[in-house]
Amino acid sequence: MKKILLALFILVYSQAAFSQEKQKLSLELNNSDVPTALNKIEAASGYKFYFDNSWLEIYKNIRITKNFNQASLDEILTEVFSNTDLNFFVDKNNVILTNNSIIYSKLADNYFGETTTRKSDEVVIQGDPVFYQQYDDATSGDSKNNSVSLIGKEAKVSGRKTFELSGYIKNTKNGEPIANVIIKTPNNEATAMTDDTGHYSIQLPSGLNVVEVESFTHKKVTRKIMMYNNGTLNLNITENVTLLEEVNVRGKKREGAKAAIAGVTSIDIKDLKNVPTVLGERDILKIATTIPGIKSAGEGSSGVNVRGGKEDQNLFLLDNATLYNPAHFFGLFSAINPYTIDKADIYKGSIPAEFGGRLSSVFDISTKKGNTTKFSGEGGIGPVTSNLMVTTPIVKEKSSLLVGGRATYSDWILKSLNEPSLKNSQANFFDIITKYNHKINDNNDIEATFYYSRDAFSITSDSIYKYSNRLATLKWNHNFNEKHKGSLILTNSEYKFNIDFDKAESQRAFNYGYKIDETQAQLKFNYDYNKKHTFNYGISSKLYGVNPGFMDPIGENSKLVPIALDKQQGLESALYIADNFKFNDKLSFNIGLRYSVFAALGASNQRIYEEGLPKSNETVAEIQTFGNNEVVKTYGGFEPRLAIKYAFTDDFSIKAGYDKTYQYMHLLSSNTTQAPTDVWKLSDINVKPQDAQQISLGAYKTFKDEMYEVSLEGYYKRMNNILDYKVGAEIMLNKNIETELLQGEGKAYGIELLLKKTTGKLNGWVGYTYSRTLIKLDSPFDEEKVNNGAFFAANFDKPHDFSAVLNYKFTKRYSLSMNFIYQTGRPITYPVGKYQFGNAEYTLYSDRNEFRIPDYYRMDIGLNIEGNHKIKKLAHSFWNISVYNVLGRNNPYSVYFVTENGQVKGYKTSIFSIPVPTITYNFRF
Repeated sequence: MKKILLALFILVYSQAAFSQEKQKLSLELNNSDVPTALNKIEAASGYKFYFDNSWLEIYKNIRITKNFNQASLDEILTEVFSNTDLNFFVDKNNVILTNNSIIYSKLADNYFGETTTRKSDEVVIQGDPVFYQQYDDATSGDSKNNSVSLIGKEAKVSGRKTFELSGYIKNTKNGEPIANVIIKTPNNEATAMTDDTGHYSIQLPSGLNVVEVESFTHKKVTRKIMMYNNGTLNLNITENVTLLEEVNVRGKKREGAKAAIAGVTSIDIKDLKNVPTVLGERDILKIATTIPGIKSAGEGSSGVNVRGGKEDQNLFLLDNATLYNPAHFFGLFSAINPYTIDKADIYKGSIPAEFGGRLSSVFDISTKKGNTTKFSGEGGIGPVTSNLMVTTPIVKEKSSLLVGGRATYSDWILKSLNEPSLKNSQANFFDIITKYNHKINDNNDIEATFYYSRDAFSITSDSIYKYSNRLATLKWNHNFNEKHKGSLILTNSEYKFNIDFDKAESQRAFNYGYKIDETQAQLKFNYDYNKKHTFNYGISSKLYGVNPGFMDPIGENSKLVPIALDKQQGLESALYIADNFKFNDKLSFNIGLRYSVFAALGASNQRIYEEGLPKSNETVAEIQTFGNNEVVKTYGGFEPRLAIKYAFTDDFSIKAGYDKTYQYMHLLSSNTTQAPTDVWKLSDINVKPQDAQQISLGAYKTFKDEMYEVSLEGYYKRMNNILDYKVGAEIMLNKNIETELLQGEGKAYGIELLLKKTTGKLNGWVGYTYSRTLIKLDSPFDEEKVNNGAFFAANFDKPHDFSAVLNYKFTKRYSLSMNFIYQTGRPITYPVGKYQFGNAEYTLYSDRNEFRIPDYYRMDIGLNIEGNHKIKKLAHSFWNISVYNVLGRNNPYSVYFVTENGQVKGYKTSIFSIPVPTITYNFRF
């Protein structure tokens, strides 16, 4: 019946169409929008136009400028509608506009089933006729499943059988893009997945299609789509309010068993609440150290060691800006408010070509975007810290502001202890972050972030230690088209510390300080060339300014002489290109090439030492002077990156990778582990940049619909120009620091096993790493040689590392969590005897790092109690009750030796030697 009605409709118009007069028109359009152009055509031709005004609303920004001289109405309208999805049909003196589709004046020969030869000038109807309720794509949501979205502009004659549908999928609640959403047809003949920006692209047959949008965390959406041509469809989907039954620290879906990149882990921020940590504080860095290949030197250490790398070989990025010290209070707390973090990607192997400047790893941390629809927030109140994050729309659906803050009130704990020496001590910190997002239009948006943190502590009444981080970023994202996107990023980072020693009447009162400042500009691009090739390319440049240290006397009684080291400057630049190449369904590559260059800049005085002699004050050949911004020394090189994956099946694959990296700055430390008072030094004539090469191989397997995951990775790394120190080196405020430094080679190797259960009442992960990190400091000169030039264990070498993080969900409101960590004790140098020289007695020490402190192990437990799950309530909350170090293990942080009554005695220090219970209240509104 529908075919007969459609045939009658077309036949009624066919005679009118053929009798149409071929009128010629002369018309001038000068920067006219579509409605204005139609009014001018009506006035000039006498034709009456019929259309829905809402159709023209989305084309209000289109402007037409053209002179028509004796042109037909068909020619003029074709030009006016060329950048729209509008078609037209002329009936006598009437022009009927249609959105997307065409009104036909004749039927195809085989419309009623006959098989006759079609003449070349006859039109072809694409697909079957459909009677539907049209739906506006621009406001598409999940409540219009029975409507049909019209995509593209139908052509009268087309030989294409499929068209491309692309667009963005975002969260209905806050407008944020959603990654890893599957778009497919019910029969799975066509599938696609959104990237990190929420963008997707899928090939669909012409005509009517049914498309399903699926995500584990969002409600399923089904849409009917009429494909007339290539086009876009943006969708908003709603979060699934069902509570998750598990805690996941997982590799990205695209980096799991199905992608080329190995050695990358994404931490699920939402589930940090279920992992017990010290004093109830959620801590992304503490969770990271439970992942195989990532270690901490111990409690009270602010740094991490990744696959045998030193603490300074990790690049911490917060919204693309460098965070130089990611820890509060000597590593006990993370410096980043966990409530403001959106995602954290950790690259410990196969580092993408866009990142550089560090040898071992990249911690790429991104903050949340604010809510563009309503005021919301979350926070937590604990025994020593409190957190709060709030977000509000500035311009609804377009811009938002997020503000997060955290502070400690831990002084009361020190004052309440039964230790008189700590009564006047203090320890406090705070951090604040703000982020502004603004969507200019569909192709442009901007982000701005500001972060500041500050620590101050005093264990004695006369010394105050202060250090702070500050960073700011500005990012402009631009879509050139559906395949080509780019970003301009400007960042600035600063880290500084001060030590004030101001004891009354002291002749040695001083203020000692240090500062490093970094300013960077980046251009990043992403180009989806086709299904096989996705290109990433860009360029970056950063300027370093370092104040290596100063000491000023305090008070009239101080006899100290002011000291100020010469400032350092450096310019580090790089360009890169990478291709994510899918050869076929089994074999894929990620091929990257990066070239970096570093220039040490003046003003500077550089010592030149005599060749063939050790660096010392006695071997200075000359001093070269360089003016401001004059190039002192240049270094550079290619940094190839290669990752290969071969998938034997959908759930089993092997991957291999190769990385070459350069690092042009070094951390100088007089401590065994990283401390806030460590200083950074740039490479120059006498200090070479570090470089490393790493190869890795891994196997990845999932079981039972990805409920269980197993990965086994091995790596081998060689490093050059690793920085170390002479015995008894003086680092603090040394104007000729190169005379105290040694540079040698290093090697690291290991195997990492990770077992994960991702769903069910009991879930979590178990990790084990066996690894070694060895350093060799050899030289023709005895004073520059360590352990006779043989390889020896690095300070952070811990061969065995086992961790388990398990969670059990009793009900939707009650869950129990447990951590267990075991590590081999780190190396240490012990006194092994005494000897007499002259009239003095001296201590004889072993070879460097020949012995080890006792092994470390710790168990923590935690209980989460969720509030009721009523939808309509002022705030949703939960309580966390945890016990850190529940076994009361007295794990040594360090071991030191003193001479008492002629005897050398050893002592060990620990941070937490007893169980530490905590109760924390968390809320979200």
